[in-house]
Amino acid sequence: MSRTTAPARRSRGLLTGYFLGLGMVMAVWGARMPAVQQAAHLSTAHLSLVLLAAAFGMVAGLQTGGRLARPERLPALLTCGAAGLAGCLALLGQGHSLLTLLAAALAFGIAHGVLDVAVNTAAVRCQNAYGRPIMSSLHAAYSLGALGGAAVAAATTRTTHSDLFLAVGLTLVVAVLAAALPTQALSGTDQPTPPTRHKHEEGRRAPSPAKLWLLGALAAACLLGEGAAADWAAVHLHTLHATTAISAAAFALYSAAMALGRLTGDRLTAVFGAPTMVRVGAMLAAAGLATGVLAASVPVALAGWTVFGLGLSGTVPSLITAAGAGGPKAVATVSVTGYLGLLAGPALVGALASATTLSTALLLPALLAAAVAALAHCALENTTS
Repeated sequence: MSRTTAPARRSRGLLTGYFLGLGMVMAVWGARMPAVQQAAHLSTAHLSLVLLAAAFGMVAGLQTGGRLARPERLPALLTCGAAGLAGCLALLGQGHSLLTLLAAALAFGIAHGVLDVAVNTAAVRCQNAYGRPIMSSLHAAYSLGALGGAAVAAATTRTTHSDLFLAVGLTLVVAVLAAALPTQALSGTDQPTPPTRHKHEEGRRAPSPAKLWLLGALAAACLLGEGAAADWAAVHLHTLHATTAISAAAFALYSAAMALGRLTGDRLTAVFGAPTMVRVGAMLAAAGLATGVLAASVPVALAGWTVFGLGLSGTVPSLITAAGAGGPKAVATVSVTGYLGLLAGPALVGALASATTLSTALLLPALLAAAVAALAHCALENTTS
């Protein structure tokens, strides 16, 4: 049995905070996006440009983070990335023209990308120090942060988006600066001594270039499903003539199931191994979503989105863990490829829905989840537990 050191436990606590903050910022930004559009008098096309600027910035940040994320630089990247992301959220609230929003969104995306690579690389190193899977629970913190951010946004509807962004941004900047000194210890917590080495580390090796791209493709397939759930779950329920409240509950149930799955995923991964967990989870996701969108029933649809979230919950953490065996650049490669699925997924589903029906279009994420299940063993063998 592994013995976890006190520094590793402290590092896990800090990383949990970073994941929570990242999830909260993204949820607050997404929830108040209509208010941003209205305040700046943006057309749909102009709002799309703002989102595209954030996407370009994120890709650039992921690539930059992959090049810079050496062990000794991780604390600085975490601090600068998190403070930059929170600060840019505050700036987004002050933007009242297309030009200022484009600049703020670009900076926001860059900070997001740098922080994403840094926090996932640090999480892999912390997991090495633990000698057992902890990645899923760290990603659960992101999901819980997103739920918390959505709740804050919903509870402050009488507050202007600029005041909310400023309050959340400054609060998180203060928290990041307060954690800056403890964060410096993160660079030294990833080297387990022989007694702490767990069986899930045995035989692990860095993925080959071909396997690395396969991991990225599987991450893109999973994140396409996450993007589809965020943008289309409520719309799907609405097409079934559900009320506004019940339609909104579809994504809430999906998110809660994902958080629950990630909170329990580490223990299951330690017992059954990542390939089995990803394969079974992806099969569950495919079956749940397919059943939910094919049945013209509101209760079945709600159950389908819930099962979809539960099934997807452990896939991306396992894929990031496998990439982590190849170092920060490998994490960045898988992250960049994966986020392409997240960014393109909602638009692709929308295009297919225009040509067919929304229910038919939503079979795409289900089919991709089935493909992930089929390729899980090939992608994950010898690179993770």
